[in-house]
Amino acid sequence: MTTDASRIAGLAPAALRQLIEDGRGPRLLDVRTPGEFRTVHIPGSHNVPLDSLREHRAEFLTHLDQDVVLVCRSGARAAQAEQALAEAGLPHLRVLDGGMTAWEAAGAPVNRGEARWDLERQVRLIAGSVVLVTGVVGMLVPGVHLIGTVIGAGLTFAALTNTCAMGMMLSKLPYNRGPRTDVRTVIASLRDRS
Repeated sequence: MTTDASRIAGLAPAALRQLIEDGRGPRLLDVRTPGEFRTVHIPGSHNVPLDSLREHRAEFLTHLDQDVVLVCRSGARAAQAEQALAEAGLPHLRVLDGGMTAWEAAGAPVNRGEARWDLERQVRLIAGSVVLVTGVVGMLVPGVHLIGTVIGAGLTFAALTNTCAMGMMLSKLPYNRGPRTDVRTVIASLRDRS
């Protein structure tokens, strides 16, 4: 099975909005952290964080069909979710092109909660701060600047593999977790819609 992004079917925000307005809206699975989901999400979407989706994908398979759109902030985590579900036997999923960033830019409707920083912004803050501090301290203490080099290597690897270890670690913090997603409740909701 190929794993390149070219096999992932995308859905433009305008097309998804039209499907929803016409009453033909697909099931929306938002794979961001509960904290990100609580900040802003598409009305009617179900929050299933990427880790939970991977862990319980077999349970979801019997309640999902081809009319599913995966959503995250920019599309990267949704693409990972699509790959995980495809490997488990559910092909032909779609990913919201540009994620919530594009959805909001298009002026599409959202439900808003308490504002929080998204994971990508948190990663930029942590990585940038580490590089800045180690660069300054490195002028006084030889070798400390190499920590920044390691962070740079990690960010390069993250870009090449479309994964982010720092983001995965940050997603485990209480700030990002929010209330834990109850997988059984999401599955029951999907079953009720069938």
